[in-house]
Amino acid sequence: MSRRYSASKRQVISDYKYNDKLISQFVSCLMKNGKRSTAERILYSALEKAEKKSSENGLDLFHKSVNNVKPVLEVRSRRVGGATYQVPVEVRPERRTALAIRWIISYAKARSGNSMAEKLSAEFLSAANNEGASIKKKEDTHKMAEANKAFAHFRW
Repeated sequence: MSRRYSASKRQVISDYKYNDKLISQFVSCLMKNGKRSTAERILYSALEKAEKKSSENGLDLFHKSVNNVKPVLEVRSRRVGGATYQVPVEVRPERRTALAIRWIISYAKARSGNSMAEKLSAEFLSAANNEGASIKKKEDTHKMAEANKAFAHFRW
């Protein structure tokens, strides 16, 4: 990796249907092999299905579920004097969003169901209600950070 220049942060372009940058970021993470239209179709149908199952707006439900999954703390490995410690650190806002999106997609894929849209809508509903696998992942991350609080003085 070059030490001369730092990578510039690219601007995320809003999606065409909801005009929302978070939706566009989610679609990019959901996309495989450059098939953006397929990923958009999956996400939009998942939002419609989640809207039918609950009384809330699909976009509000989506934002609520992503915000519920965002972690505040995580542990990072730090080598001090031959020993490796798990040091709890605060998560940057961009990384929080990226982790939440990644966790929701991965645990939606692991669910049992017919289509990816159904799995995704079920994961949105459970995350919005503070339950489900992605919320458990967040809680496990926080528990690990809390357990290693004694090594917080190794923070860099």
